[in-house]
Amino acid sequence: MRNNLQQQFYKLYHKNAESAFFSPGRVNLIGEHIDYNGGLVMPCAITFGTYLLVSPNEDNVFRLRSLNFDDQLDIPLQRDYTKTGPGWFNYPLGIIDYFLRDGHRLRGIDMMFYGDIPISSGLSSSASIEVVTAFALNELLDCGYTKLDLVKLSKSVENNFIGVNSGIMDQFAVAFGEKNKALMLNCDTLDYQAVDTNLGNYILAIINTNKPRKLAESKYNERVQECQAALAALQQKLDIQNLCDIDTATFNQYKYLIKDEVLSRRAQHVIEENDRVKLAASALSKNNLAEFGRLMYASHDSLRDLYEVSGRELDTITEYAKTNTNVAGARMTGAGFGGCAIALVKEYAFDNFSDQITAYYTDKIGYAPSVYRSLIGDGVRVLK
Repeated sequence: MRNNLQQQFYKLYHKNAESAFFSPGRVNLIGEHIDYNGGLVMPCAITFGTYLLVSPNEDNVFRLRSLNFDDQLDIPLQRDYTKTGPGWFNYPLGIIDYFLRDGHRLRGIDMMFYGDIPISSGLSSSASIEVVTAFALNELLDCGYTKLDLVKLSKSVENNFIGVNSGIMDQFAVAFGEKNKALMLNCDTLDYQAVDTNLGNYILAIINTNKPRKLAESKYNERVQECQAALAALQQKLDIQNLCDIDTATFNQYKYLIKDEVLSRRAQHVIEENDRVKLAASALSKNNLAEFGRLMYASHDSLRDLYEVSGRELDTITEYAKTNTNVAGARMTGAGFGGCAIALVKEYAFDNFSDQITAYYTDKIGYAPSVYRSLIGDGVRVLK
């Protein structure tokens, strides 16, 4: 892969890249739509991700190219930048803008990105691009940012430059991921625990609905606002800063404060999902994959019925998974509105599972999904 990318870089810039970097995508095993509510999530890095090859130039120009997209950007070194249209290059441009505004002296750089994360799949290609860009600039310029600093600045770019009100989970997972471990992350304090994830004779199947969804254009921001409104209602009686500061029992005691039924359902999902993450960590620590799978299905049902971020495509995948005895559990992962689902599938049965779910889904939806197998991998790094 590295040699092939070097050849592509040479074709673009007529010189060799001086450095290469990789940042993975991520899946969230459980704990969905609670990262921006101060909750616990359990993501892991996957073996798909974003490659970045770079070489400084003497022209004081940032040249941004991707092997995945036709659009490209050549932009002179300026004091700051603003988002330019809908192009993919806004993610690295936002990182460059952050470094400039934070007082770092930059020079022109030729950059080439390549991602093997399925586009618009919910596997966090945006965070992968942000983190790999920030990591590369930090290494090249010796800026002294810690890995946690890079996570925070990447989230700031996502929120303020791109305009998506997402939490910190995606950037954290792709930066801090560890092989064969899930990260139980407190999104409020950023304390985390690397949970040994022994899947035994199961592997992680990623099923892409192939229904693209644009996160910034989806109802994601609407859900954030609904949660803020539900929190404000509960704060009439409770001294809390986030919905996930309370458990299900406390919510049931005080949910009468939320007069709007839709807002109540949103808060119920968030608080119950936070409790499910704690139960999931306990199940994994005991290698109880049957219980973990049950929690995955419960999570999906809640995202479908209470939070209303699933859809016919994602529901069809979990519907099929429940009929297959070689599947321990399945759920949508990511923001929803399309994107991907995940399933724990017995390794020996993966090919059969892939064929069967493809046929079932195609019959119900009218086009095929894409099915991948993945390992749990490491986070952002230099490629030697």
